[in-house]
Amino acid sequence: AWAFATLSVSEPRLFEAIALVSEQRIGDFNAQDLANTAWAFATLGVSEPRLFEAIALVSEQRIGDFNAQDLANTAWAFAT
Repeated sequence: AWAFATLSVSEPRLFEAIALVSEQRIGDFNAQDLANTAWAFATLGVSEPRLFEAIALVSEQRIGDFNAQDLANTAWAFAT
């Protein structure tokens, strides 16, 4: 998702698929994965409430693993 957002590629079906798979595998994500995924969806304005709910839950559990950039990107994504 990060690469597509960086290139400003917003393809709805692609992001629906990314969201679905991300929700299923969210437990495998590290802090940077969580932050980058949230950032990518927010950057493109793609609304996936279930994905953001899953990111919030796992981020809360792993908050100690986040560096300053991960925290800033995640906070920005949720505020956007």
